[in-house]
Amino acid sequence: MKRESFGRRQFITSVAMSSLGFMLINPASSFGNIIEQLDKSKKSDLLFYTDSKGKKRRVTTLVEWGIKRRQILDRMEQAMGQLPHFSNLPGMDIQILDEVKEVGYSRQTISFLVAKNERVSAYLYIPFQKGKQEKLPAVLALHPTGDLGKKIVDGQGPLSNRAYAKELAQRGYVVIAPDYPGFGDLKEYDFNTDRYQSGTMKGIFDNMLCVDLLIARKDVDSDRIGVIGHSLGGHNAIFTGAFDKRLKVIVSSCGWTLLDYYNAGEAVTKKFGGTLGPWAQEQYMPLLRDKYHLNINKMPFDFDEVIAALAPRAFFSNSPVNDGNFNVKGVKKGIAEISEVYYFLGAKDQLEVRYPNCEHDFPVEVRFEAYGFLDEVLKLNYRNKK
Repeated sequence: MKRESFGRRQFITSVAMSSLGFMLINPASSFGNIIEQLDKSKKSDLLFYTDSKGKKRRVTTLVEWGIKRRQILDRMEQAMGQLPHFSNLPGMDIQILDEVKEVGYSRQTISFLVAKNERVSAYLYIPFQKGKQEKLPAVLALHPTGDLGKKIVDGQGPLSNRAYAKELAQRGYVVIAPDYPGFGDLKEYDFNTDRYQSGTMKGIFDNMLCVDLLIARKDVDSDRIGVIGHSLGGHNAIFTGAFDKRLKVIVSSCGWTLLDYYNAGEAVTKKFGGTLGPWAQEQYMPLLRDKYHLNINKMPFDFDEVIAALAPRAFFSNSPVNDGNFNVKGVKKGIAEISEVYYFLGAKDQLEVRYPNCEHDFPVEVRFEAYGFLDEVLKLNYRNKK
């Protein structure tokens, strides 16, 4: 498995290294050499913004980066619809539907109000604490595609390597795992009558209210919250992180590639009318069909921009070399461009990528590396992991 680490810590154990055969980039390599290794074809436009006169200008200050970042979010909203306002929201009316005691934590099934007539269902994992109660780090865990929804990240689905909500609770995190609209307890969600222009934006809004719920808890440290997800959850982790700067670390597994490299397979592409067709389903971003006619050249944003908008916060990507949907070549090209932004912001050590030799999966070695990444950024107290 290939590993790219832009100056950060060495997490991998000797066992993992011997079993997976890592090829490391020398941490002493210059940043310029790393970029040259990853992509010799072009420099990115990520460090250019459009000024008030419509002229393209290079980003040279943090203020100008702020302008560029806002422009990225604006383009995301062109495809997703506007993020709703957070003023005048009703109380959450949290209802605990059931509770299961596990070793080291309890898991509650909850339902709560995010807006008028809009309820979200979620699992809430609460670690047991002995003695004086501490404020703990917390994680928003977003599930992949599947009818089971949140149950997948609890390990109740048919696939292994998806139980990251449960595993992080065992590790000592407060964890919330909501259902994405159209899955789990929200399987009957009606996208045609809601107030959103995309299921993607509905998911972002719900996720941000999950962060509100975490922050309101007395056992959560509001400055130590992250997000993790695989596949559908992987790109929703990126999208949510772009809009919600309270998320200090973002972990995306099999969640992205540059859109030129996205491949849903010939049959799926034909079924949905083009490469972008799967992204334009009603539960995702139908504006890509209705407004942009599935023309990839008219797409208002790409994943390198969205991930750049996360900087200087910590980002970890699991990008398998044989992922049939999210082609690794597009990931490597995107990382080269994103790295320029992290370097500009003095945060090159906050960006990490793993390229395991597998298909669309979150293998155990990489998954626990991602947990180590979360531990360090969110400062998980070791005694909370016992």
